[in-house]
Amino acid sequence: MTKNNRLIEDVIGKLPYRLALAGGWIDQPFVSMHNPSPPGSMVVVSVEPQFRFIERAGICSSTRKIALKLWKDGLLLGNPEELVQKLYMEENKGKAEPSGSQDMIGIIHPGINRLDYDFTYRKGVFPRYIESCNDPQIAGWLEKVIHILPVAPRPEGYNPLETKNLSPEWISRLGKSGRNCYEAIIAKDVDALGASMNECMSCWEKILPGTVRHHKLNEDLLPLLEYYRSSYPGAMYSGCGGGYLFVASQKPVPGAFNIKVRIKQS
Repeated sequence: MTKNNRLIEDVIGKLPYRLALAGGWIDQPFVSMHNPSPPGSMVVVSVEPQFRFIERAGICSSTRKIALKLWKDGLLLGNPEELVQKLYMEENKGKAEPSGSQDMIGIIHPGINRLDYDFTYRKGVFPRYIESCNDPQIAGWLEKVIHILPVAPRPEGYNPLETKNLSPEWISRLGKSGRNCYEAIIAKDVDALGASMNECMSCWEKILPGTVRHHKLNEDLLPLLEYYRSSYPGAMYSGCGGGYLFVASQKPVPGAFNIKVRIKQS
């Protein structure tokens, strides 16, 4: 038998993926502009490329593909803010509905990051402030309590933004769910983490109902979500239309896998 000396990174690329936890969509200016209590926060986690995530599943695979064209040998050393802006401009040139900057930040910034978005700062395109945690113990805890279940990729022709109910009250709650999520992670409180994820999904359903209920979707996402929300401290989808289901739990979740957080090396 021939020994394979290749690494998985040689096949899928050296760049990380990213998980978006509570607060997602607050990075979009059309959302943050209606926030009556800015900044609104969301959490992104940089993830080691240990395997290939499926595409169209809310793990920023499209952004990662563009980043691989820019930096095929791995992320460059330099100012992370400048790298984020370069990747943002590269991905969104000519787009009528640009993707949010959290995708780029989640790839480039190591660790667990709270992104604070305020529409009065650079029109809400980039966060006013980023709070980062690269504590190995906290990262290790998060790796154990976030369980990931494959559901289904977004179907072709699906547009989650067909209906927008941009309620300031619910947008404020969305931004607070991200702050609560980060605080829960730092405190290693799985119940508070699950509560922030549940709150985020409630906000998505109110603000952008097409993210969980849409005529193009092949899966009935809400009953599945409700089962895991009622059986564990909390659950949320990786992105609009399903993708993966993230479950917060101290105990094992049948069929789920875990990830390795990419932290900044001292």
